[in-house]
Amino acid sequence: MELRQLEYFVAVAEEANFTRAAARVHISQSGVSAQIRALEKELGAELIDRSGGTATLTTAGQAALTQARATLAAAGSVKQSVDDVAGLLRGSLSIGMVTACTVPPLFDALARFHAAHPGVELALREDNSDRLVASVRAGDLDLALVGIAARSPDGLESTVVIDERIVAAVPPEHPLAAHENATLAQVCAHPIIALPHGTGIRAVFDRDCAGVGLSPSIMLQASAPDAVADLAARGLGVAILSASMIETYRDRLTAVELTDSTTSALLALVWTPNPSAASAKLLSLAKSAFGSP
Repeated sequence: MELRQLEYFVAVAEEANFTRAAARVHISQSGVSAQIRALEKELGAELIDRSGGTATLTTAGQAALTQARATLAAAGSVKQSVDDVAGLLRGSLSIGMVTACTVPPLFDALARFHAAHPGVELALREDNSDRLVASVRAGDLDLALVGIAARSPDGLESTVVIDERIVAAVPPEHPLAAHENATLAQVCAHPIIALPHGTGIRAVFDRDCAGVGLSPSIMLQASAPDAVADLAARGLGVAILSASMIETYRDRLTAVELTDSTTSALLALVWTPNPSAASAKLLSLAKSAFGSP
């Protein structure tokens, strides 16, 4: 029994088609068929039912599939362990990043990692913070840059790279612009423009409002901080963002500090305990790029 035979078998089982499976493993259809026939002969049982329009698993095939996947995963772990000892990084890393959040230090870290370890394939996914955290927990992402409110997500390791308070942002002609600070109640007396649920900034705003007994009415929401700022600059409401998010709008927006907002809006790197060698390397570069210990 050979690992490649198990690989071909798993490909056929998952694709339910010999042609698609052959394309997936990059050999001819006849080659896949021959190897699976050899595997079936060695095991003494038919694994694939070829009688219908699709390739379906027999009872024996269903029993073999779980073990075949486990065997391939174990073989991959052995190779990764040897590569780690030898200092060779291969494979892939999946990184998450908050939607529409341009973060040069993270990009610098990715560029440095790629230059040092070109054998590792990098994938970048944008989403809201809640879904990114869930994906890291599930193992779908190796590392993510997320917005959180006050504390680290349960079950994950993290390091804070940006710690800010939220502010209200309004155009110069807005009544609040004449004041350096305001209470949440004063801000919530106006239409609010905010990021959606699942983002760190929104979680901070909702938590602080609940802490003083407010249930703000959100007039508009957008997933990109730039969109929230632009809508506010056009006079459609008060934007709730962090101070750094409105830096490029200083000519159009005035930041008003919120005197009773007590929760920090944190931008943090999160990952699962015991990261792979590749994840640990990227994490180290990312911490360095952000100036974190």
